Amino acid sequence: MIEMPVENFVRENEFVLTTGIGCYGDPELLEQFVKDVIQSGATVLGLATGRYIFDIPDRIIELAVKHEFIIIDIPWEVRFGDIMQMVLEEINQDNKSERLRTEEIRQELINDVLQNKGPTEIANALYKYIETPVVITDYTRQIKASKEVAEDTLTLFQNRELKPVKPTNISNMAFIEHPLYPHIEVFQVNGEPWYQILIATNHRKQGFLWFQLDSNNELSWFMMNVLEHTITAFALYFLKENAIEMTEIRLKDNFILQLAKQKNNEQIDINSKAELLGYNLDLTYICIVGEIRLKEESADFPKFKRDRPTTSSMQSLNYYIQKEITNAADLMGRKTMATFDEGEVIVYLETDHHLHTETANQFLDTIERRLNELLTEVELKWGIASQKNENNGFHNSYKEAKIALEIGKQNVGSGDRTFFKDTRINRLLMTISTDDDIMQIVKDTIEPLIHYDEKRQTDLVHTFMTYNNYKANVSQTARALNLHRQSLMYRLRNIESLTQLSLVNSDDVFLLELSIRLWMLRKTE
Repeated sequence: MIEMPVENFVRENEFVLTTGIGCYGDPELLEQFVKDVIQSGATVLGLATGRYIFDIPDRIIELAVKHEFIIIDIPWEVRFGDIMQMVLEEINQDNKSERLRTEEIRQELINDVLQNKGPTEIANALYKYIETPVVITDYTRQIKASKEVAEDTLTLFQNRELKPVKPTNISNMAFIEHPLYPHIEVFQVNGEPWYQILIATNHRKQGFLWFQLDSNNELSWFMMNVLEHTITAFALYFLKENAIEMTEIRLKDNFILQLAKQKNNEQIDINSKAELLGYNLDLTYICIVGEIRLKEESADFPKFKRDRPTTSSMQSLNYYIQKEITNAADLMGRKTMATFDEGEVIVYLETDHHLHTETANQFLDTIERRLNELLTEVELKWGIASQKNENNGFHNSYKEAKIALEIGKQNVGSGDRTFFKDTRINRLLMTISTDDDIMQIVKDTIEPLIHYDEKRQTDLVHTFMTYNNYKANVSQTARALNLHRQSLMYRLRNIESLTQLSLVNSDDVFLLELSIRLWMLRKTE
């Protein structure tokens, strides 16, 4: 309800009521008032006639016709308060009907999820109410469902040819205060705008709901509410799928750990469990055991932890390693069974009977090539053993791969992979390391080196093993240890002085190497 002047008191689409008291007896002033109301963007002007304005002048009626503007002649006896009450009742009734309808839609969408209906059924239900093309994708933008979308557009979604644009075409819409509005982003797909809304659960990004608007379709509050309820339904769907997936993962992890770490006397029962989980135990497998180490001093390590705040660092590592294990196996066309246990990754990899070494190396090369790019803060060491064709073959191959891993960790210059078949000398040493007389000789031989290294913070033991691995080549040893030649010679003389052994005497060198190997094996037990 307004009198003069109009100025900026009237907003677009409003219904304006006036008594015309400010224009009493001045038709030109009344005409200017009406012009100002029209220019404000109002929808309707109601003039109360009978006291200050008796008749609406023809020139004002012509003005209204020219601008297709509605003017209502309201008898003076009709109270403005009654008009406002009627309008507000109509608005409330419309809102109530819309709320009831959206509540029914919300219940329908939730029931779809509870009744095990998938993304396609939910997308169909959404289209039924908003009648606009929709696409549902997971967080990697792989399509889960779509409705009324052209094949060439779906191809662009699959190829992720999506260009983000500024949402200028939705900034003036009336739903700007809707809670869903801040989550809407606009992308250009095949030259047309598509609106994207994130689907998230417990701060975890699960997927996206995409929809399109044509020129004849406006994004109303009703549509926004339906979209909001659909987002909730899809969030429940993803939660349900995640729960099922996690249950399956736990069952598979427990099964693989049982294969590796327990003796299984009931082979028929094991085969039945494997079949239910999608595994085929009749294939030939090699066992690969890896140890995961974090370089906590790495500058990349804190950043890695920040990237995945909702999970521990080790869980994040497991996720990436498991992903690369799956990718490498798919690339090679091999079956795998893999799990993690306290910083250890256990993999059973399908292989041919005569290609154990080649298969393992190709598999690990593929994994490490990617992991070295993604996780520069991680070190991995591997032990590999072939499967035994006997009862408890999986358990025995795990034990052998574990032994190979432990031996490889102690052998200087042996690399990051150790095959059980190449550890015969080490296993022989492990057998004789239980003899007390032999271990006394070991202690007497290398104890001076150990004490010296501990006291001076040096590494004469490592220096000797490197020197021995390079067959007493001083230049190669110095380069490997990043030492000056004279510094290396000083260390070698120190070793001879402390042990009373000569490094040019083959028997002395053999005794020192044997002692160090036995000491390192005993140290890891």
